[in-house]
Amino acid sequence: MRLIAGAIAKLILPGKQGGGWIVTLLLGVVGALLGGWLGSILFNAPLEEFWSLQTWLLAIGGSIVVLLIYGLIVGRGDRSRT
Repeated sequence: MRLIAGAIAKLILPGKQGGGWIVTLLLGVVGALLGGWLGSILFNAPLEEFWSLQTWLLAIGGSIVVLLIYGLIVGRGDRSRT
């Protein structure tokens, strides 16, 4: 599920995040884990069910956040080199 959530986040955030699809999907997995962890702590969300809309939204949201942060970090490095 986490890999799928990362792929959905990549589709929502098109463009160059740097590192290609593999790095982007790995970051999506990290984001999905982070989103699920934060969701369980902050919202006491049960994350055991695969088909739960709440689980998917937390995973995709976490993936988007991680991809945005990574894009900002990589984007700054690219601008300083030019």
